[in-house]
Amino acid sequence: MKKDNTTYPLLSTRRMRQLAETDSEYTIISLSDCHTEFNYLGLERLEQVLEMSGAPFVYCDYVENGEIKRHIPYQEGSLRDDFDFGKLVVARTSAVREALADTSCDYLAAGWYDLRLRLIRNGLPAYCPEPIYCVQPTREEDGEAVHFAYVDPRNRSSQIEMEKVVTDYLKSIGALVTPAERKDICVSDGVFPVEASVVIPVRNRRRTIANAVESACTQKTDFPYNVIVVDNRSDDGTAELLAELSLRYPQLIVINTDVVPYSYIGIGGCWNLAVNSDSCGRFAIQLDSDDVYSSDNTLQKIVDKFRSENCAMVIGSYTLTDFDRNVLPPGLIDHSEWTDENGPNNALRINGLGAPRAFYTPVVRSIGFPDVCYGEDYAVGLAISRQYYIGRIYESLYLCRRWEDNSDHALSRDRINANNYYKDTLRTLELKSRMK
Repeated sequence: MKKDNTTYPLLSTRRMRQLAETDSEYTIISLSDCHTEFNYLGLERLEQVLEMSGAPFVYCDYVENGEIKRHIPYQEGSLRDDFDFGKLVVARTSAVREALADTSCDYLAAGWYDLRLRLIRNGLPAYCPEPIYCVQPTREEDGEAVHFAYVDPRNRSSQIEMEKVVTDYLKSIGALVTPAERKDICVSDGVFPVEASVVIPVRNRRRTIANAVESACTQKTDFPYNVIVVDNRSDDGTAELLAELSLRYPQLIVINTDVVPYSYIGIGGCWNLAVNSDSCGRFAIQLDSDDVYSSDNTLQKIVDKFRSENCAMVIGSYTLTDFDRNVLPPGLIDHSEWTDENGPNNALRINGLGAPRAFYTPVVRSIGFPDVCYGEDYAVGLAISRQYYIGRIYESLYLCRRWEDNSDHALSRDRINANNYYKDTLRTLELKSRMK
């Protein structure tokens, strides 16, 4: 057979087929166009790991600029298309050919994604936590641009490919959620002290909490609402400032976690305290302590959406800004990739669902938040999307302010790995629930 020497896009299906033309027992699949060089006996070590593990492919750590770049173990729920395998993987050629023979699709951007989801049907990849190869220094990628690549309109065609790949995979393993499986609810049922509650967990945000509270307390609505701030043991003057704000805004309710007999409570725990309090309204609506609503009718728009569509959750859209509310690229984050039919499935592929998030209180009480400080909202959103209808608002309701004290500012690689591993764990648990 004549080898194809045509140059194809790096992650395309045709490129994957081209790589599998090798006569070798193993195929090196480059996931980046940067120059890599195996350490002494490095390739042999990866081949050995493949033989010992029986895995379809193996990935490993590498060295760049003298620093070892660590990765995380792959789980069943590691379904996001941006899972970091490093710059290359080594796969069994026979497994690659078998997987490629099972598809007639010809993806330009999702060829590798499609291939790896086909490969893992026969077993998870092996992770070798050893620095096996070196990478020449490369330009540091813009973290914000990478993080929001899936909502960048310029990437829409590739995102459509990725969505088709994950949908086909979920269908093949019996984990696809369909609209027919959704539970019907009536959000007008029950009696609540107010129609809506804005929930603001806070810890040491004296510089921003007044902005958030004022944004929430000055909303114009045709229904009664309150604002529940859960102060998680602030010691920077936030508590004193909240006491002053309570005198100005009678609808402000402050819950202090220092009265709770637990040594630890995270953001998820703060949410649980708020939604289970006697003060919580019919709908619990999110606002972070360093952000603000984009207008004074945000609550009205969210509640109107609940009422008109009887949904268990409403997710809006937000605009990225700096501390002074100047718009930052990419600007509006509207998650327009969501569809009512396939959104719950596509949600397993991406790292977030959008903001502001709002919940029908009886539903969120029944599910509960994991008591962590990262991913707690994603966990609840996944669970709700499996069982209920989620309403979407695609106009900006919220200003997400990026500044040096954000909880996700300038994260270390270890912290990023820990966050990604946790969200993969959430996806794994959700996947198992859907497969039932």
